Amino acid sequence: MSSEHMLDADGWRAEAQAVIKDVKCSVKEIKISEVLPNSNQHIFLNITTLEMKSLCVELTGHGFRVVGRLYDNQQEHTGVYYETPYSLLNAESPMFCQSFGLQLQDKLQMLLERQEQK
Repeated sequence: MSSEHMLDADGWRAEAQAVIKDVKCSVKEIKISEVLPNSNQHIFLNITTLEMKSLCVELTGHGFRVVGRLYDNQQEHTGVYYETPYSLLNAESPMFCQSFGLQLQDKLQMLLERQEQK
């Protein structure tokens, strides 16, 4: 995601919903913050990893970054941006990588089985 990637507030919400859909099966919980101010420049996600670690993540045109270790909290600005939610979650949650990989494997197996049935 480039720094020139600008969306309106509804666009950021749609972007966040797409992220939620992509990773929700590999985290305990993920939702858009209803407390922190979302705008046309960013949106905040609250995530609980499979290890039960809480994260507050900011999504901007620069990418994804952890801004807090509690829901709706911006006390920790690491300055480290990740290009994708997958790279952020791989860094924060060892179980994410394993879970996400198993889900991909299951989907590939289903596709192979469909092909064999044809």
